[in-house]
Amino acid sequence: MYMLIPISFFLMVFGIAYLVYSTRNRERLALIEKGVDASIFLEGRNNKVPAWKVFVLNFAFLLIGVGLGFFIALFISTYTQMNSDVIYPATIITMSGVGLLAGFHRAKDLDKE
Repeated sequence: MYMLIPISFFLMVFGIAYLVYSTRNRERLALIEKGVDASIFLEGRNNKVPAWKVFVLNFAFLLIGVGLGFFIALFISTYTQMNSDVIYPATIITMSGVGLLAGFHRAKDLDKE
């Protein structure tokens, strides 16, 4: 029974990868059949920010959000009578979302430069 979890996870990842590559291939073949130059697949925007920089930026903002979530939850649970079992996950998830939103806006500004 417990072997089904890793097997199903592997099948899910394989299925998603297969769908992405097969769809991309069909789109390219359709564009080539319509007479579009195939060199557009090899050329990208020259001034594009590398993906690893955007990933690192978003990951940094996510970790900042998690840290702020812990910090705010500590203050709320210390100075109020609220249940800390609810406060910690709620503030961590909320601040993680705020951090990812800030990272998205910063990456968008980075892409404009």
